[in-house]
Amino acid sequence: MRSPMRLLYGVVGEGMGHAIRSRVILSYLLKQGHDIEIMASGRACDFLAKHFSGVNRIHGFHIIYEENRVRLGRTIASNVVKGLAAIPRQIGAYFGLIDDFEPEGVISDFESWTYWYAKANGLPILSIDNMQVLNRCRHPKEVIRGHEKDFELARAFVKSKLPFCNHYIVSSFFQPPLARKKTTLVPPILRDEILSASPTRGEHLLVYQTAEGNDALIATLKQTKLPCRVYGMRRSITQDQHDENLTYRPFSEQAFVDDVASARGVIAGGGFTLMGECVYLRKPMLSVPVGGQFEQVLNARWLERLGFGRYAPSLDDPRAIHDFVAGIDAHERALAAYRQEGNRLVFAAVDEQLDRMAAFG
Repeated sequence: MRSPMRLLYGVVGEGMGHAIRSRVILSYLLKQGHDIEIMASGRACDFLAKHFSGVNRIHGFHIIYEENRVRLGRTIASNVVKGLAAIPRQIGAYFGLIDDFEPEGVISDFESWTYWYAKANGLPILSIDNMQVLNRCRHPKEVIRGHEKDFELARAFVKSKLPFCNHYIVSSFFQPPLARKKTTLVPPILRDEILSASPTRGEHLLVYQTAEGNDALIATLKQTKLPCRVYGMRRSITQDQHDENLTYRPFSEQAFVDDVASARGVIAGGGFTLMGECVYLRKPMLSVPVGGQFEQVLNARWLERLGFGRYAPSLDDPRAIHDFVAGIDAHERALAAYRQEGNRLVFAAVDEQLDRMAAFG
């Protein structure tokens, strides 16, 4: 059995997928006896603090959204102002880590401060996330067609975020050829709630949309005549509300997982975590990426390419939903061939890299 290590683990706070994925890896590492200092920003810090003790809050990059689009100007201004103000506190936090914890290695889920700590102190660093699929894999022209500029910008950003790590573990439900060495592709990293779910084929659509008051979408959902369980469009409700074939539901993690596991199909954004969960549970998905987020477009294009669902730039055209519903049977046939043994492959990849990390010292 390998000796436990002292590990510094950083989690970026933008998007809950990083925190959900990191919770799985952190739980595994702690069960293996490793001593871990967790650094996280934003919502990731709040989420992880509910599951682990001693989570340290740091400033991290965040994105401002309005009307399902990234607002680049406001995002840059907010990050510059808050980032400059946070630098002295970050330096103090890292001096504390050097004095008290003395990590032997660093794991980063797209988090920069822990990465730079590793570089400054000559420590091995392991990257675990899904974003590196943009930079460390090759993608067919048809997957990026019409978004070539956005692809190059997104790839350049991802490349610059955590360059020259000792290794990259990249989570992905699609398997593009590798473009770079020191890279391991693994299936989606799944939380226990998904692994313990029992998929059934119900008749309802699960709809997860955060924009309130979208009358056109509501009208289209009613036209399908299918029962629709809608999350996010009435965020203040505390109990189910019914409107013809629509049921608006307050958010509950277990209820949401149960509704995904029993859905006929899912309509949601382009975030990797939910998409990977739908693929694992073999649920067809209509993906509507956030504007200005090419990583989400890439996920959705691959989903469509594999036959697991459809990509739609928006839900303004009713045909996007009607065509998706009409194609659900075909998507189910494609998904039936998908295979994943829980988190076995990712845990094996992590163990292998920790062995190398231990040898590094």
